[in-house]
Amino acid sequence: MTPQDRPYIFINSAMSADGKLSTYERRQVKISGTADFYRVDELRASSDAVMIGIGTMLCDNPSLTVKSEMLQKRRLEMGLDENPIRIIVDSHAKTPVDADIFKKGNGKKIIVVSKKAPLDRVNQLSSNPNTKIIAVGQDRVDLAEMAVLLKKEGIDRLMVEGGGSLNFGLIRAGIVDELKIFVGNLIIGGNAAPTFADGDGFSEINLKKLTLQSSEMIGDGILLTWKIDNG
Repeated sequence: MTPQDRPYIFINSAMSADGKLSTYERRQVKISGTADFYRVDELRASSDAVMIGIGTMLCDNPSLTVKSEMLQKRRLEMGLDENPIRIIVDSHAKTPVDADIFKKGNGKKIIVVSKKAPLDRVNQLSSNPNTKIIAVGQDRVDLAEMAVLLKKEGIDRLMVEGGGSLNFGLIRAGIVDELKIFVGNLIIGGNAAPTFADGDGFSEINLKKLTLQSSEMIGDGILLTWKIDNG
């Protein structure tokens, strides 16, 4: 697979100064402020799709909508839905059928499941309006193959707002092009608190190399933009 076979994929995330996404209780913490929230909203509005994993869905139940009416209007004027396609990576079809992505905001939704996902759950999810189910991978979603299928859905620019497991899985698959990481001015701590990239981790010979593209002070934190070497 070449980069042309899949969308341009970037991960946007906010972490504490010690690399945590939330507390050990998996509760959201306000890491950034108003200026960064608007930056994230602009990123969503400029993307063809936004993606999370099932862990983020079950913990936070985000709507993943564009919040600014001006940005919604801009998308509509371009002939787009007011929101990007909202995607959940959900191997076993655990997404609640009444999740906010189904109730808030217009636009398409895609639930990516494995081929072992329970058929009754898949049918329930597919009954939601403007919702498509993509099954790829046997027991777990094959992320690389998923990326190719999303490209065929017309998705050229994919924003990821996932947690540590999805982030690590995508990076390990070699399909992430860019990281946008806001580092806030707080310490969360805790062995059990989720980090930016959880999962199994890389061995020393397989460490992913990054190239810093830019750094920008936003409020009391800093936004770091990195390119990933997938070579």
